[in-house]
Amino acid sequence: MLLIIMDPFGGIPIFLSLTKDFSLKKVRESANRATLVAGMLIIVFIFLGKALLEFFGISVGSFKIAGGIILLIIGISYVLDLKFRTNKTYEHDITVPMATPLIAGAGVLTSSIILVSLYGFWIPLVAAIINLFIFWLLMRYSNYLHKIIGHQGAEILSRIMGLILAALAVEFVISGIISIFEVVL
Repeated sequence: MLLIIMDPFGGIPIFLSLTKDFSLKKVRESANRATLVAGMLIIVFIFLGKALLEFFGISVGSFKIAGGIILLIIGISYVLDLKFRTNKTYEHDITVPMATPLIAGAGVLTSSIILVSLYGFWIPLVAAIINLFIFWLLMRYSNYLHKIIGHQGAEILSRIMGLILAALAVEFVISGIISIFEVVL
């Protein structure tokens, strides 16, 4: 479940587009930091996610909707190649946008909470570590993938994945709305 939602294969075109002007050393540093930050976030949500949402009075449905809206904006920006006003930090350090919402987004964090309620802490933790390792490996060696598919191939993949990301975002919003209405009704 986490592999599908985390989608390391789908995240690589986005990683390639975010790091297209980076040196090989900077690409690898970015992969390391993004994986570390995403891993810490997922671990926090595995152990404290439900309590955090309850503390702030946030339902899982609301969390899905908020995450879906953010993913939708990101997806649309990749499909249409839109540039938003950027924080100068992100021009040279993509840790935050890559770590969350792209690696450890609302879907992964919500799924972590759900998986813990079904299987306890250890199975979701091991699954998260394996998926993070796969994502890290693909990011770390993304330059080789880029050489195989080329710049144009990376642009095409980025736009296709942006469309898929936007569709996934809509699913999160719909799922969140349904879960909120189920509680109300």
